[in-house]
Amino acid sequence: MDYQKLANLLYKNIHTTPEYYYEKFPERNLAPKAEVTRIAPSPTGFFHTGTLFGSMIDKFVADKSNGVFFLRIEDTDQKRKIQGASDIAYQMLKKFNTSPDEGFMGEGKEQLGSYGSYVQSERLEIYHAFAKRLVELGRAFPCFCKQTEGKEDIKERRAKQLEELGSIIDHDPCRNLDIADIELNLKMGKPWALKLLSTGDPDKTFKFTDMIKGEREIHENTKDIVLVKSNGIPPYALAHIVDDTLMHVTTVVRGEEWWPSLSAHLELFRAFGLKPPKYAHTPVICKLDEKTGNKRKLSKRYDPEADTRWFVVEGYPTTALNEYLLNLLNSDFENWRKANPDAPYTDFPFSLKKVGSSNPMFDVVKINDISKNIVSKIPGKELLRFIVDWANEFDQDFAAVLLRNQDMAEKLFSLDRDGAQRPRKDISHASEVKELFGYMFDEYFDKTTSLNFDEKQPKESIVKLLTEYKKVYSETDDKQAWFEKLKEVATACGYADMKTYKANPEAYVGNIADASNIVRVAVTGRANTPDLCSLMQMLGKNRVLERIDYVVSNLK
Repeated sequence: MDYQKLANLLYKNIHTTPEYYYEKFPERNLAPKAEVTRIAPSPTGFFHTGTLFGSMIDKFVADKSNGVFFLRIEDTDQKRKIQGASDIAYQMLKKFNTSPDEGFMGEGKEQLGSYGSYVQSERLEIYHAFAKRLVELGRAFPCFCKQTEGKEDIKERRAKQLEELGSIIDHDPCRNLDIADIELNLKMGKPWALKLLSTGDPDKTFKFTDMIKGEREIHENTKDIVLVKSNGIPPYALAHIVDDTLMHVTTVVRGEEWWPSLSAHLELFRAFGLKPPKYAHTPVICKLDEKTGNKRKLSKRYDPEADTRWFVVEGYPTTALNEYLLNLLNSDFENWRKANPDAPYTDFPFSLKKVGSSNPMFDVVKINDISKNIVSKIPGKELLRFIVDWANEFDQDFAAVLLRNQDMAEKLFSLDRDGAQRPRKDISHASEVKELFGYMFDEYFDKTTSLNFDEKQPKESIVKLLTEYKKVYSETDDKQAWFEKLKEVATACGYADMKTYKANPEAYVGNIADASNIVRVAVTGRANTPDLCSLMQMLGKNRVLERIDYVVSNLK
């Protein structure tokens, strides 16, 4: 076979060579141990939480070594491409503290860096130059099987191989075409795809060290994988090898699902005579299926938290997701956080060696706990600003209510938080604030909730307690005076301190805590709130008495 002639037949309009691009994109001027990493999402939908999971590894590896982390858009699957998805990827990386150092910087924005374009659909001539080189080397051939071999033919061929050889050597029949047959097919206008002519032996294995999995033994590739589709666009296999080489990527972080393809990718590197980067195949984030109880991948279809934008819409502090994913990546992060409660998470000594190979489970309860801890440390004024900023985008009516009641809202979010040794941890994300504290705002307070008392408390006792308490309440009382007045009224109405009540419960209506909770429910409609004395002062005496009057009049 005259491979040079074949290369010119297939790629007659390609006059550049790989050497031209090696010279155009020289080695990066970085420190000897600097790492170059990339995240390369396909713009086929939203930015998956699992992709952020890998991006955080990329960011840590690059930053800790004074290297480079860049964003490349792998949009070679044009059929599945969704308008705006590339911009979502960039915006989510930026939002969740993993901004790329170079690469694609958003729709309509100039790309940053000297190794672009960082959008694969703009690099077709480069891929064709490398594809042509493989043909020249006798390692690639045109496949016309789309016209001559159907799915049933492929199944039959593979079944025959399995029976005769004991394994499937996925060699394409077109690899045996001579140049005359190829010329004839081309003249007839038959569509063709370029495939790798695999030289792998199904009985041979080789050792490979993955940055996460460690040393593994894998079989040589025997599949003639597609390098360029019939539309002239390369799939991931060829595109990522060319791009990672020319962009001088040192470590490729990608999902476990790519592990079965590794052997083919390594063969392709060898076919070009190129040194492959290091690979780190990350575990896949999973979740327990509520219906079956089985473990499954975090799903775009079933799990809203699979979309990183869900955390934005819900109003989580972005570092909450970062810290949660770090918990999944390195199991010692939680202990480190306890020992370094105020340090930024980026100070954590992240290590690829500590990433487990088992698939972690995504737990919304756990991320809520992490988020509550983060929110508890935000000063009231900053927290109000955070919630208002969120509401301006996702709940404008609530934003307006907060701004109309700005002084009170700031006091509310500062309560039991600013300067407290054990700050309250009741808020995990902004979208729950209206539900948690709606009772503080007339616009959201449902008076009927003030009637939701413990059924053990007789209505007559509730009315008596609230009627008497109205007479002594003063919004100028400090917490001590406030509690003493409440205790005095409660005692006169048949309530006792806990010790006395426990000794003879039949002799009393309830204990002082029961009495306090009656006032709490009457004023807020809730059985659990932050410090009640402070809340009543924020509401103001008129509002407090109005709410108590409503309860008394509806229980009589």
